[in-house]
Amino acid sequence: MLSIKEAVIVEGRYDKIKLGELVDTPIIETGGFRVFRDKEKQSLIRQIAEKRGILILTDSDAAGFVIRNFLKGIIPESEIKHAYIPQLGGKEKRKAQPSKEGLLGVEGLSAEILADAIRRSGATIIGEKQSKKSGEITKTDLFELGLSGGERSAEKRRVLLKELNLPTYLTTNAMLAALNCLYSLEELKNLIK
Repeated sequence: MLSIKEAVIVEGRYDKIKLGELVDTPIIETGGFRVFRDKEKQSLIRQIAEKRGILILTDSDAAGFVIRNFLKGIIPESEIKHAYIPQLGGKEKRKAQPSKEGLLGVEGLSAEILADAIRRSGATIIGEKQSKKSGEITKTDLFELGLSGGERSAEKRRVLLKELNLPTYLTTNAMLAALNCLYSLEELKNLIK
């Protein structure tokens, strides 16, 4: 079990149940899109973020990114860490049909994949040595690597994100944040080669 300083924010109760087996920290569910109009839940999340920080762990589908972006808009960036899960096709056991996008959510992933996402997020895991990656990736690096601001850069980003099992519709800024959670600049350059 991972003891984490930050509280984890997830979309729903099945995500919370799944993570409850893996992490020893408060887990707050947004209730999906309900968080958009639930002022009390927003206030609670703000207070927790201010006190101990939060780790956002939403599904890798479009809805998960809408919720993630909403939370980024109501909480100071300095109080948020992001864990990104890979886009893996499949269907959760409890569901009769796959999701609209055909992707597994937090509840459908293995404990190993979730633990890896949490570790790569930069979350403060109590009792584990924090590994710092040197060579932070910048927007200039993305430009120089042809991943932004150039001809076919959007297509290049999609190919790279797909190859890395990251959501292919990340914005450039979200991709930059995810890449800095996962790779150093040197590692990224080697991946692109």
